[in-house]
Amino acid sequence: MALKRFPGRRLMMALLYTGMGFPPVVVGLFVYLMLSRSGPVGSLGWLFTPSAIITAQTIISFPLVAGFTMAAVMGVNPNLRRQLFSLGATNWQATAAILAEAKVGVIVAVIAGFGAIISEVGAVMLVGGNIEGKTRTLTTAIVLETRKGNFDLAIALGIILLLITFAVNAAMMRLQGKEVGDK
Repeated sequence: MALKRFPGRRLMMALLYTGMGFPPVVVGLFVYLMLSRSGPVGSLGWLFTPSAIITAQTIISFPLVAGFTMAAVMGVNPNLRRQLFSLGATNWQATAAILAEAKVGVIVAVIAGFGAIISEVGAVMLVGGNIEGKTRTLTTAIVLETRKGNFDLAIALGIILLLITFAVNAAMMRLQGKEVGDK
């Protein structure tokens, strides 16, 4: 969408941007209804499985990653594409080169998507069921332990979640830093 003009592009962009602000619990409800026994894809048997959680988290993160990536690509000098074509680049080669130019923005997009899904509780609890040993995640375990009054365990789980988030973000920033010349 960032590189080509086509009929319906504005509508698609508006839908994408709407998806960026869509409440995750509503996504969870939608996925729950789709995967429930009476839902259109209930025969898959995914409700209360990791597959259901992955489906909901993908729907939550996709608009963020796609929207921020699109913004990063749109920020690349539009003359670059024309120059690449004049040098004989194929459409695929030009797209790859533009994505490489926008790499820092793409990394930020991935970090934003990761941040959205690692902190998600509502959708995960709705479609996963918070089943011990099967679909319990760090975020749903924190909610459960807090409700049970096990604050020490909830805090410990929260610290683990923060450490994971920090490690992933540090790795992404390291990649990003290499792109802008940091060592």
